[in-house]
Amino acid sequence: MEHHSSVRLARMKPEISDGVIAVVGIGYVGLPLAVEFGKVRLTIGYDSNHQRIAELLNSIDRTMESSYSELQDAEYLSFTSNHEDIQLASIYIVTVPTPIDVNKRPNLEFLQSASETVGRYLARGNLVVFESTVYPGVTQDVCVPLLEKASGLRINDDFFVGYSPERINPGDKSRGLTSITKITSGSSSEAAAVVDDLYGQIIEAGTYRASSIRVAEAAKVIENVQRDVNIALVNELAILFDKLGLDTHEVLEAAATKWNFLPFQPGLVGGHCIGVDPYYLTHKAQEVGFHPEIILAGRRVNDSMSTHVADQLVLLMARQGQTLDGAKVLILGLAFKENCPDIRNTGVIKVVRRLADYGIKVDVVDPWVSQEDAQFEYGLDLVSIEDVASGSYSAAVLAVAHDEFLNRLDQVRLAVGERGVIFDVKGKWGLSEVDGRL
Repeated sequence: MEHHSSVRLARMKPEISDGVIAVVGIGYVGLPLAVEFGKVRLTIGYDSNHQRIAELLNSIDRTMESSYSELQDAEYLSFTSNHEDIQLASIYIVTVPTPIDVNKRPNLEFLQSASETVGRYLARGNLVVFESTVYPGVTQDVCVPLLEKASGLRINDDFFVGYSPERINPGDKSRGLTSITKITSGSSSEAAAVVDDLYGQIIEAGTYRASSIRVAEAAKVIENVQRDVNIALVNELAILFDKLGLDTHEVLEAAATKWNFLPFQPGLVGGHCIGVDPYYLTHKAQEVGFHPEIILAGRRVNDSMSTHVADQLVLLMARQGQTLDGAKVLILGLAFKENCPDIRNTGVIKVVRRLADYGIKVDVVDPWVSQEDAQFEYGLDLVSIEDVASGSYSAAVLAVAHDEFLNRLDQVRLAVGERGVIFDVKGKWGLSEVDGRL
């Protein structure tokens, strides 16, 4: 068996070392990866979204993760929306979304479809690497059988599989793909070495080879579970401190003077990772008969924060004698985080809908988010901050701390008038300058 493994690796090495890479799924994760590989070797970026590919062919990235110059610098990178083009590759890297459904259960539809597509073109000696966040076991229990069925090939006899979880932090220009340590793993020791060498070509921070695919899958999912639980703790403390008449940000600032205090902040949890990934792990936990109390409790707290923010604002408005029915509120920010156009699973939309339940009309401004995306995803027509008139709102909420908003407090104060209310979710404005903070 050892002899045959060596023979297979020898057959595989020439293709892996200089073969074509196909990145399947060119979104927030796939594009930066394709760009980096496209700087050093032939790479195909495939996505079924024709508009997305048309924009990228003109070096336009609507996610703003890759600049025009970065796309131009990737001289070996091409884009296609025709799945037949990926058959030119010998290495397939799958970076499709792994969302949850309306019942907060894992939705593996994109991953399954991508596995079937890759399987159609899989040839002997090829390598398939998955980057999508999943619960432990998905790669080998869900993806591999689909690859085998579509290709008629057998794993580790005819083709190899790896898992290297994405660690992209949307909007973070200081921690790009190449500066974050990459976890790697493979379906055999030989495959693990090849996957590690592959990413070593582009990852300046180095790689960490996990002992198995399941370990790598678990490591990825708990990164975001840990953040979710810590944010939930601070969110719960924010609710408590409000009842105690304390400002949460002042308390956190004081506590942070100790070296080992973790600097988490309260806020709305959204995006493609933190608000989603814990449900992948809890799904698997319940499948094996374990009820993860802390993880689920953290999710409940964070899911409830949009309602809490809206209710706190309404309370402040009522104390100011504001009439709720027909009142207008300005919300600053729609993206799930600052300085980023990503609106996936944003907690802000729940604030908008909660305020609408009170009969309040809401205007949302976000210079990072396109009108098209806001309308398509949530049916919202965004307003421009420049068009906000003085005295036209009863209240305003700083929901997302985009840089463009931070120096506009005076304009926001004029917009809400003398009796208006300003609520600062992010704690970016001074306590004496606003009427309430989370």
